[in-house]
Amino acid sequence: MRSFVIGTALSSALALAAVTAPTAQADEVWGGDTTITNVTVNGGRSIAVGTSNVVSFPASVTATDPDGIAIASVYVWHGPSEEDMDMTVPHGSRTCTAVNSTMKTCSVTFTIDPRDLEKNSWAGQWKVAVDAFDKGNGGISLDAYKYASIQRYSKLSVNASPEPVAKGKTITITGKLTRANWETHDYRGYTNQPVKLQFRKAGTDTYKTVKTVYTNSIGNLKTTATASSDGYWRYYFSGTSTTATVKAAGDYVDVR
Repeated sequence: MRSFVIGTALSSALALAAVTAPTAQADEVWGGDTTITNVTVNGGRSIAVGTSNVVSFPASVTATDPDGIAIASVYVWHGPSEEDMDMTVPHGSRTCTAVNSTMKTCSVTFTIDPRDLEKNSWAGQWKVAVDAFDKGNGGISLDAYKYASIQRYSKLSVNASPEPVAKGKTITITGKLTRANWETHDYRGYTNQPVKLQFRKAGTDTYKTVKTVYTNSIGNLKTTATASSDGYWRYYFSGTSTTATVKAAGDYVDVR
């Protein structure tokens, strides 16, 4: 875990702990009874990253020790091991708040620039590592305390036609599902994916699924339905482990 700490400003308490404690290795508790009690990344929600916009998300770690906690840190990284990491997500300054005399919560804000994401294969689970130092000679270091989901941002369009349409006639609903390509920094069609066609009758608040349609070889969607009443048509994609959930804005069709 020590590679994560390099370049991070340490408090005087942590500096003392670093001097008096043995060098921490992966997944180790040393010199005391330091325990991690909670780690939260983005409130437990997935993080979707596109091709141009910088994405920020919060994280915090809570640790406890009978001697009190000097400082705690949380890190988000990808790779097979600490020695062979693909990327560590950078973060801003740390804020620590004492919960009581033995427990402290430390928080940071992480920032991902899509230009730093070199491979689409990085989408999915990222490891969440933690460090905590007590006010004596103890501490804890865990390389993968939990996981965070960093996904490729997705887009979804819809168009229902003709508009207006006679009641009982057939309407055609087209659309396209695309997702961020971190290697080319643009959006490409997401192929062979199940997407729900949904309808919301005018004057109601709830969409109901009509059928499931699969994207073709370039991400396009096309299906038909019978026009029965005024309302909104949309496509809804529930996402995958690597790609974010997305829903198209409803397209209103006037049925006469």
